[in-house]
Amino acid sequence: MADGDDEIWRDEAGLRDALIALVDFHVAAGVDLALDETPHDRFADEAARRAGEAAAREAASRDRLPLPPRTPAPAANAAPVSRGPAVPPGALDAEEAAASARALAEAAGDLAALEAALAGFDGCALKASAKSLVFADGTPGARVMIVGEAPGADEDRTGKPFVGRAGQLLDRMLAAIDLARTDVYIANVIPWRPPGNRTPTTQEVAACLPFTRRQIALADPDILVCMGAPATQTLLGVKDGILRARGRWLAYDTGRREIRALPMLHPAYLLRQPLQKRLAWRDLRALRKALRES
Repeated sequence: MADGDDEIWRDEAGLRDALIALVDFHVAAGVDLALDETPHDRFADEAARRAGEAAAREAASRDRLPLPPRTPAPAANAAPVSRGPAVPPGALDAEEAAASARALAEAAGDLAALEAALAGFDGCALKASAKSLVFADGTPGARVMIVGEAPGADEDRTGKPFVGRAGQLLDRMLAAIDLARTDVYIANVIPWRPPGNRTPTTQEVAACLPFTRRQIALADPDILVCMGAPATQTLLGVKDGILRARGRWLAYDTGRREIRALPMLHPAYLLRQPLQKRLAWRDLRALRKALRES
């Protein structure tokens, strides 16, 4: 092969890898469909929309009807007028949702009862927008329990955690240390998919966390693997970023006993940053060593 041909081949291979990486980034960010086949100028659409609204307001101001008479203010000793509930009927505020979650979680005597309680829980708004409750996968009672942050589009569609591209990578990571999906128990801090894979709010985490903690206690693993910064910070109280926290053995109190916990890089992050797989391999070897020694 001539030098010129070799250079062209390298350029084409580099462009292909860059395009694949770009697609991987968009998939991991929650982009699961294309709206147009060609680029669309959204800024021009917004400018046209605002111009149309301004023209409509100007036309309305010319044809505006006289305002109705102003209602006089009530007397000082008059009874207050009810304005109706501040929240939709049946909805719970943040404190009520967290208290209800704690009560339901503590009353669950096994994982099946906990899943049923979570399915009937209405204290998290994500339930209304998600297709499925993503409770768990794998084998309850396994020595290793893996907890991520929240489901993605594939998980929402199937009702199982870690089944998309990140889940496929997780399966390969486990296989590298002679573990299968049936050898572990897998869950998320949030069991419903946030719209567009956005970050769950503080209130959403607070409403779901009692169920997750109870799930860990009932599964009773020997080792808890927290995948990614959100799960690590939520369950272990770590303030550091995941690159600083990963690979450090920490303690987690299940309420029954204290178990070992290992923060790791999330497979979705590894898809975006493949060079960091070397760090993940170190953590996987540490996990394998801990399982063998115990």
